[in-house]
Amino acid sequence: MGGFWLHPISFFLTGLVILIGTQYEYYLMIRNAGVKPQMIPGILTGITAYIISTLIASGLIPKSSFLILIPMMLVIIVVELYRKNEKPFDSLAHTFFSVLYTAVPVSMFPFSAFSRSGLNSLLPHSNIIFSPGIIIGFFILIWANDTGAYLTGMSFGRHKLMERISPKKTWEGFFGGVIIASLIAWLLSGWLGVVDKIHWIIISVIVSIAGTYGDLVESMLKRSTGVKDSGTIMPGHGGFLDRFDSAIISFPLVYLFISLFG
Repeated sequence: MGGFWLHPISFFLTGLVILIGTQYEYYLMIRNAGVKPQMIPGILTGITAYIISTLIASGLIPKSSFLILIPMMLVIIVVELYRKNEKPFDSLAHTFFSVLYTAVPVSMFPFSAFSRSGLNSLLPHSNIIFSPGIIIGFFILIWANDTGAYLTGMSFGRHKLMERISPKKTWEGFFGGVIIASLIAWLLSGWLGVVDKIHWIIISVIVSIAGTYGDLVESMLKRSTGVKDSGTIMPGHGGFLDRFDSAIISFPLVYLFISLFG
């Protein structure tokens, strides 16, 4: 939270750490399942997409700069010809899916902050329009939803949401999370700014629904690769994917909403 809020540069660096951490853990989990994706080229492609997104969002380079990614992806395909994998298209599929699953959502973060006004960064900056309000509010709503779902589910949970994937999630917890997140959105909308109160409440609903699916998708990934946690960087909490699974699925929908109606 502090990294995103402090300054545009720390915003960039915080997103970059999340991107690298989630991509790296994804590749390690896939390797655990016996597939050998191109880890370094895949992560470099994700980093490039994020840097280009930041520069475009801040108005420093044109949108056509995204075309740089085309030769990078073609190189990955050609390199696979020389790796002598038994299942080369499994490797390619997982190399590219990591970019789609983790790097693309994180690369949308800068577009929600640069050239937007609202909540100010903690440190002053000049010659650039920047507000971390969307990202700060987004993560607050994710945590509010998670907390509300946990407390409501523990207290009143009876009906399983998707027992095959996540045995502990319940419908009661799901609706409790939606209600708590919507309440927090209503209370903080004036402080966060960027979009109005109704839009923040709609964002809270998007976060609650898509974030739940994000958690289920990562649970499905862990079950299919035979691991308990995506990583060990945060003892007791798992890894980057464990912490940001809800964000990487829900943020593209939030960004779509604010782009169309914000």
